[in-house]
Amino acid sequence: MTAETDTTPSTGSCCSPTGSCHDGAANAQIEQADSVTAVYQVKGMTCGHCEGAVSEEISGIAGVTSVAAVASTGLVTVTSKAPLAEDAVRAAVDEAGYELLGPAA
Repeated sequence: MTAETDTTPSTGSCCSPTGSCHDGAANAQIEQADSVTAVYQVKGMTCGHCEGAVSEEISGIAGVTSVAAVASTGLVTVTSKAPLAEDAVRAAVDEAGYELLGPAA
């Protein structure tokens, strides 16, 4: 008995045909009892890779304990030990290659 492998040619993109690299939102979490949560609108995220890039950059801000980015909505939920300066979040999102539109309404 032999096993056959079905290989799909690579298109050079990290995204699946549905526009997603992963099944869920990219998350970076550390549990924290006393925390502040803020939700931001980010423009340009289209897939799991985008979610991961934004999450990774925002996670690097001092005091950030959790980041959850969702490409389908453009929302990024950030939990931190204290309120974050919007300029710091904007710089992190810019570094990831996306645009911070501001706090989500």
